[in-house]
Amino acid sequence: MNFCPSLFHSQRRKTRVVRVGEVAIGGDNPIRVQSMITCDTIDTAASIQQTLDLAAVGCEIVRITAPTVKDAANLQHIVAGLRAQGCNVPIVADIHFKPDAAMEAAKWVEKVRVNPGNYADSKKFAVKEYTDADYAAELERIRERFSPLVAFCKEHGRAMRIGTNHGSLSDRIMNRYGDTPLGMVESALEFARIARELGYHDFVFSMKASNPKVMIEAYRLLVARLAEEGEDWNYPIHLGVTEAGDGEDGRIKSAIGIGSLLSDGIGDTIRVSLTEDSVHEIPVAQALVKSVRYSTARIEAPQPFDPFTYKRRETTPLTVGSTKVGGESVVAVAIRQTKFAAIAHKLDALGDFKPDFVYEHAAIAEVDPRDDAALGALNNAPARLVSIPDGIDLPPVVAFRLLASRLAERHSILLKDTFAPSENPERPFLETLLESSAAIGSLLCDGIGDAILIQGEHAPGQSLRLAFNILQASGTRIFKTDYVACPSCGRTLFNLQETTARIRASTVHLKGVKIAIMGCIVNGPGEMADADFGYVGGAPGKINLYVGKKPVKFNIPQDEAVERLKDLIKEHGKWVEPS
Repeated sequence: MNFCPSLFHSQRRKTRVVRVGEVAIGGDNPIRVQSMITCDTIDTAASIQQTLDLAAVGCEIVRITAPTVKDAANLQHIVAGLRAQGCNVPIVADIHFKPDAAMEAAKWVEKVRVNPGNYADSKKFAVKEYTDADYAAELERIRERFSPLVAFCKEHGRAMRIGTNHGSLSDRIMNRYGDTPLGMVESALEFARIARELGYHDFVFSMKASNPKVMIEAYRLLVARLAEEGEDWNYPIHLGVTEAGDGEDGRIKSAIGIGSLLSDGIGDTIRVSLTEDSVHEIPVAQALVKSVRYSTARIEAPQPFDPFTYKRRETTPLTVGSTKVGGESVVAVAIRQTKFAAIAHKLDALGDFKPDFVYEHAAIAEVDPRDDAALGALNNAPARLVSIPDGIDLPPVVAFRLLASRLAERHSILLKDTFAPSENPERPFLETLLESSAAIGSLLCDGIGDAILIQGEHAPGQSLRLAFNILQASGTRIFKTDYVACPSCGRTLFNLQETTARIRASTVHLKGVKIAIMGCIVNGPGEMADADFGYVGGAPGKINLYVGKKPVKFNIPQDEAVERLKDLIKEHGKWVEPS
C-alpha cells in the first residue's frame, strides 16, 4: 500500500471537490482553514458573535456543536442571524450520539459532521466476541440509522464529514480491530460505503487523535486504503490533532501531525485545536498552510521505514562525550558551539533544557545522501553519528529519509530542522516553531533520528526549549508533565482554559505523568487510554476522575476536583512534592 507516490518527492493528492456552501474543499482549491465556536449553542447571540469573530480573522468554515435536538433546532436562528449580517461563512453541525439531532441540524447548516464511533454505535468498553453474523447485524442497524441522514443531505445539497476519533471507537470496532489506526479507518469506511450505496459523495474524511504518531499513521492508512478501493474514492481529507493543548505545546503537537501530512500532499482542510479562544487557532493554521513546501526532487530509493507502523530505526549505541546516543537511548539534543558559548555561564539556570552535547565536539560525519562514494565509505566504517551538511538543496524531511534509506542501519542519525541556520533574531518565532516541529517531528514519528539540532531559531535558549518540546510532543523523550487538553466547545461542562491552568499549576512538576483534561465525555475515555489520569466533565459543576480510561471517582464538585485529582495521583504513587 502507498499513501503517496514517493517518500522522496511530493505533490498534493488529487481529490474530488466537495462544496460546503460557498466554499469548495479539495481539487485545486486552497487548503481551507476552519475552527469551532466554544459557547453554548442555545446562546444565539454569543454563537453569532463568536462566528463573526472567527470569520473576521480568516476562518473559512465554522463548526458548532449540536448535542441535542434543541441545540440543533437553534442552528436555524444562528444561521439566519449570520446571514442577516452579511456573513456567509459555512456552518458545520458537530454531531455525537444523536441521529435525530443530525437530522434536525441538516435542515439549517451546510455540512454535518458525524463520528462513526458514537453516531449509531455504543462505547461501554465491553469485551465481546463478535461473530460474523453479529457484526453484520450491527452494520445493518447502523445502515438503518445513518441512511436517513445521507438521503436528506443528498436531496438538499448538504456536505458531510465522516470523522473518526481515536478516543471514541465503538466497542464493536475495538473488539475486532483494537484501539488502532486500522480500527479508525475501518470505522470510517463502513459509513462511507453506506453513503456510496445511496449515491452520495459530498463527504470528507478525518482521522483525529491526540497522539501525533497515531494520527499520522491513521491518515496514511486511510489514504492508502482509499487508493486501493478505486480512483473514485478520491474524497478530500480534513486534518487535525485532537486535544493538542495550549501554548507552545499545542502548536508544536499540531505542527507535527498536520505539517507532516501536508508536506506529503495529504490534506484539503485543517483545524488546529487549541485550549484557547478559537480566534487564536486561525493564525496558527494559516501559518501552517503557508509553510508547506512540496518537494520536486526526483529520487528513487528503498523505503526506509514502515509508514503505517511506528518502529524506531535500530542503531548501534554510541557515546558522544558523556551522552549515550542511538540504540535504546533517549534522543539527544545538540547545540552549536557559538550558541553554547552564549549560554555556558547560565547552564544551571536552563533546568530541563540543558543541551546534551556540542555539535562540533561530537565527531559527526556529514554526508550528502546523494553522494554514493561518501556513503560507501561510511557504510564500510564502524558505527558513527551521521548528519547532513548545511547548504544542500533538499528539504530536511526528504534529505533525512534518503539518508536513512541509504545509510547502514548501525549508524545513528542527527536531525536538523533546516540546512540554512537562522541569522535573523527578528524572525517571528511562530514561523520557526511550525517549520521546525513539522520537519523534525515528522522524522521522529517515522522512527528516524537519534539526536536533533535546531538551527532555525536564532536565540540559543529558545532553540533548546523548542528542541525539547518537539521531543515531548512527538512522544520521543518525556521530560515534563504531559497534558492532553481538549479545545472548548458548546458541550464543555467547565471553563477549560481556567481549569487547565489550575491543573497545570498544581502538577507541572510531575515529570513523565500524563494528565488528560476533557470538557465532556465525547472523547474522554478513549483519548485517555494513553494518559495516567483524567479530569472529565460529567455534568454541570461535576467532575469525574479517571485512571487511564477507567472512571474511579464520580460527581466531584468542581471546586474540589483539582485537589481530589492530586489525591488520586498520590494514591497511585505518582506524586512527588514540588522542589
